[in-house]
Amino acid sequence: MKDYDSIILWLDYYNKGLSRNKGRKIPKSLAVYDPLLSELIEAVASLGYDIPKDQVNSSARYPRRPHIKSGYVMIAKNNVFKNKIVKNIAEKMIQNRSKQKNK
Repeated sequence: MKDYDSIILWLDYYNKGLSRNKGRKIPKSLAVYDPLLSELIEAVASLGYDIPKDQVNSSARYPRRPHIKSGYVMIAKNNVFKNKIVKNIAEKMIQNRSKQKNK
């Protein structure tokens, strides 16, 4: 049953290697190659969203690519458009990756 009080953020939304047809939701300039679920969780948490452990599913399969395990994070709706949240998380993931490269 659908949970209309939450937003699901699939890992495939941020994968630069995927086409929009395969599930990427953001421009390639904001996407990263092979994002990890831990990176998604870190980006979501750094933006101030609370992520209970039962809201993370690492073995789920994105519907457009049912043969590959992807994973997702569910966050509560905050009267903000999903597109804006997805874009903010993508920017944070890029920022976190650039910090890791500089270390």
